[in-house]
Amino acid sequence: MEDRTANIIAIASIINLVTLIIITRIIFHLTEPFFLVLGASLAGIIAVTVIYILRHKFHTRRQVLETRMASEGKELRIEYSFLRKVAGLPTKFRLKELEDATSNFNKLIGKGASGSVFKGRLTDGTEIAVKRIQHGEEKGGKEFRSEIAAIASVQHVNLVRLFGYCVENNNVYHLVYDFIPNGSLADWIYSNSRGCLSWKQRLKVACDVAKALAYLHHDCRSKVLHLDVKPGNILIDENYNAVVSDFGISKLMKRDDSRIVTGLRGTRGYIAPEWMLGLGISEKSDVFSFGIVLLELVGGRRSVKTIDDGCRSKKRYEYFPKIVVDKLRSGKIMEAVDQRLLDQGEIDENEVKNLVNIALWCIQHKPRRRPNMVDVVKWLEGRVAVEQAPETTMIVVDLLSIDKDHGENGGWQNRNKRQKPGVIAKVASQVGCLVPGSMSLPKSNSFTYSLSIVSPR
Repeated sequence: MEDRTANIIAIASIINLVTLIIITRIIFHLTEPFFLVLGASLAGIIAVTVIYILRHKFHTRRQVLETRMASEGKELRIEYSFLRKVAGLPTKFRLKELEDATSNFNKLIGKGASGSVFKGRLTDGTEIAVKRIQHGEEKGGKEFRSEIAAIASVQHVNLVRLFGYCVENNNVYHLVYDFIPNGSLADWIYSNSRGCLSWKQRLKVACDVAKALAYLHHDCRSKVLHLDVKPGNILIDENYNAVVSDFGISKLMKRDDSRIVTGLRGTRGYIAPEWMLGLGISEKSDVFSFGIVLLELVGGRRSVKTIDDGCRSKKRYEYFPKIVVDKLRSGKIMEAVDQRLLDQGEIDENEVKNLVNIALWCIQHKPRRRPNMVDVVKWLEGRVAVEQAPETTMIVVDLLSIDKDHGENGGWQNRNKRQKPGVIAKVASQVGCLVPGSMSLPKSNSFTYSLSIVSPR
């Protein structure tokens, strides 16, 4: 627009000067005033022409430089983006990009306590999953920072890949992940919504998750504690490999620290006893959760289950790890296996016993007795033989006051709930969170909160 105006002014100036010469010639003929006007006008025409030519050359050169800089800038941005992807560093997306990729967030594929997940596609064709965290400034920001800190720089085939992030001014956070097409492990083992994983596939999933946790615990600069290991956070890709996701409550831990103290969070049924009783957490807390996942892989069911007997005044519970222990002790371990696997056949009883013993080692109530995930990987891969797991206190059995004399009818009866606080104190003392001789819990509300954490979904 500026160049066009300058061109119009230059042409108009030349036309006016030529017109002035003609008018002066008519009025003054070939007299002295005419020649004075003629000289001044020609000088003006020459000046305007020179300025126009110089300006045109300058403008042309500027356009060439701008085009070159834009081209080089685009190449640099592409190279920078490429290098960030290669290095595994997250890219900052604009909200408009994510809105276009997800059709204005209309493709909802999942929803949980930590946020909603939408399917999308970037302009280069990459399929993504966009997690939107919207819990207010404090909680949402904390989850966002935890997830970024835990997963941003890690590179492992069995960990979900973080492409980038986006932060809005109204405390809405977005995390952009690689899209995993086959949903979560929960969809495969709790129901037939996606089908039934074979026994070999379940063993492969167990090994994949163990490798991911071993990497987080032992191969990262700081220990990464996932703290929410469960089938819902284990995704299955197109080749039926397991990918660990959702680091919303994860914690970073210094390598020389033995444990850290943090508020009780996570998913009921998978929380380690020491965390529930206020002792703090370590990588062994993830090991406990992983052991519960192994047992759920075997049984195709949740670890804590409510039995509806039509009586509203009382609730009956089943704790699957206790069932597995009883079946293993009586030599009937195959009765605890997912019926769909038995219908498929080709399931080896020795492999079932092996996996169950690994799980029972993982869920030992004392953290120091649990194996680390490197040893668990060796067991799962068959490089090291697994010994029979020792008996252990099952704190959930005491929390729910489940009858330990489990009969063949498949249920455990509730006992008097007034006995629970004493039982909890006894178990807490066994785990080590109480001073000998003391009957006080580490936190005044830990008993009530513990019951809410372990009660079935």
